[in-house]
Amino acid sequence: MSRLAALALVALTWFIVPAHAQERALGSPDEPKTCLNCHDTPDVTGVLHGAHMVKADARTKVSDEGCQNCHGDSRAHAARPADGQARPKPAVVFAGAAASPVADRNKACTGCHEGGAVMHWQGSQHENADLACTSCHSSHKTQDPMLVKTAQAFVCFSCHAEQRAAAVKPSHHPVTEGIMTCSDCHNPMGSPTLHMLKGTTLNETCYACHDEKRGPFLWEHAPAAEDCSICHTPHGSIQTTLLKQRQPYLCENCHDSSLHNSQPFSGNSLPGRPGAARQMILNGCANCHSQVHGSNHPSGVRLGR
Repeated sequence: MSRLAALALVALTWFIVPAHAQERALGSPDEPKTCLNCHDTPDVTGVLHGAHMVKADARTKVSDEGCQNCHGDSRAHAARPADGQARPKPAVVFAGAAASPVADRNKACTGCHEGGAVMHWQGSQHENADLACTSCHSSHKTQDPMLVKTAQAFVCFSCHAEQRAAAVKPSHHPVTEGIMTCSDCHNPMGSPTLHMLKGTTLNETCYACHDEKRGPFLWEHAPAAEDCSICHTPHGSIQTTLLKQRQPYLCENCHDSSLHNSQPFSGNSLPGRPGAARQMILNGCANCHSQVHGSNHPSGVRLGR
């Protein structure tokens, strides 16, 4: 067959193919490879290495729907647009100026992710703030930054600037170092507790690591048993051990008129001045009352041993 005849046959085939087939420019949207004909960049292809594209997992529905499993009906997007018209977007767009409404984006995620840590998403502080799952998570990357210890905090800091500033103070939990993550204490998908804590109370959350402070103690320091944040600030402090104030000022917030602590301390009580108080040296009250969280010693009524 001559080259001219072959071209004539191709042209004839074009006219006898049904109109709906002529519209298909890249193939079936049920196949991920159709999408990759255009979306073949590292910020997209990373999804091929993640859990969302495992065909053997029936929950992903990738084997039947391809990328439409998350992006919804994409037939019009995969079709050849009419002359002079822009290509329609998929049913669900997760990022950019053309992003779908938050409710539609989240519905695509919660259709699969509805139990476990996500069970309290409905009514959570993040949902009420109109955040989408993709505001924090990046499913197309090989490693979602929210699941990487050294990266998670900086995703959170993009909104929580106050905590970012606290995390670089001299005394802080090792979050920026990648030893801890925000999700060690908080559940960003929601929690029935204040501040989306993972524990049922603030103290229970702290005890997950600081179990030596749990007690019960024979001699209990009431503020420590009630709420750790009475004395400590969790994200960072310029005082040692995340204290809200330096000693003895912190202790005087409660102990202001009893026993030897009846006098108020100030700069005049510092060593080198007349009437200097020993409580103003180094750690202050904890020099003597070292078991400040509680004591099991028979003589520990003053938390000194």
